[in-house]
Amino acid sequence: MKLRTLLLAASIAAMPVVIAAPAANAEPPIYTARFSNLAVQGYDPVAYFTDGMPVKGSDAFTTEYMGATFQFSSAANRDAFVADPAKFAPQYGGYCAWAMADGNYAKGDAKFWRIVDGKLYLNYNAGVQKKWVKDIPGFISKADTEWAERND
Repeated sequence: MKLRTLLLAASIAAMPVVIAAPAANAEPPIYTARFSNLAVQGYDPVAYFTDGMPVKGSDAFTTEYMGATFQFSSAANRDAFVADPAKFAPQYGGYCAWAMADGNYAKGDAKFWRIVDGKLYLNYNAGVQKKWVKDIPGFISKADTEWAERND
């Protein structure tokens, strides 16, 4: 009888952990690798706008934004980002824009990118990007809706 009581008490005590578990599995607002806190795979998000291509960032120039570490190729780029992070941070937290349009989270790859209407979008890979470019405005509209619903 004592063992049964002990097991019942232990299962009741564990219930809040079980109930809270789904919330802990929610995707973070900024995509980072599984064992890293680095956003955009360490690429400088400002460089897409200033250099027109992905440029690897440096440990010497970093800032934290929305729980992730962003790296930059220069202090000037870091300072520009700090002044207006929403202008330079990739849309949908750096998750793949095409996947988000379908309501899914998938990593965005810093090498497959596009700036549309002054905003940076990342895609999962070259094949996905080929699909995405066929209807960029339509995919952005769908992804904006999905992202807003998940982040209200």
